[in-house]
Amino acid sequence: MKKLSLIGILSAVLLVACQTQKNDNEGDVENQNEIKVEDKNGVISKEDEDFAINLAVEGMEEVELGKLAERKGESEQVREFGKHTAHKLRHVGHDLKRLSKKKYITLPDSLSLDNKSAKEELEKLHGKAFDEAYMNAMVEGHKKVLACMEKEDVDTKDPDIKAFTERTIPIIKEHLQMAEMTDSVARAQR
Repeated sequence: MKKLSLIGILSAVLLVACQTQKNDNEGDVENQNEIKVEDKNGVISKEDEDFAINLAVEGMEEVELGKLAERKGESEQVREFGKHTAHKLRHVGHDLKRLSKKKYITLPDSLSLDNKSAKEELEKLHGKAFDEAYMNAMVEGHKKVLACMEKEDVDTKDPDIKAFTERTIPIIKEHLQMAEMTDSVARAQR
């Protein structure tokens, strides 16, 4: 029961990508962005700004959790998935940083308090319990990020953000498919 509760908590925390709820770090970033957006006469919509900030937060967490899975995963498939995720999402993060700089968006540079807490909870797990919680969080998190990316792709009026989402959606789809396959393999080994 405790394992299921932890999985639920981790899944909920990983799903912050589409939420507009702000933590301390994001609030500071948002204040900086309000000034920059006003200075540039509304260069970017508030929705596009929130999308970039939330995606950065989610991406940083997935990179950190990927590194953790690479070290702590019991199954080889989970460790490989963590390694691949950390590597691939680091590249997406660099692309997002370039875009954000061009659009005068200040991105957070560290994990949110919720993300740190989720990582700490995951660090406490070992063996199959770790693999199960990590892979469940990755499947649910990638589903939510994909939905968020697809919504932004339709809603944005900014051609640079549209180009970013069009480049990134296939990567997220690939990761979701890999997460689902890895999760199935890991579950079969239990």
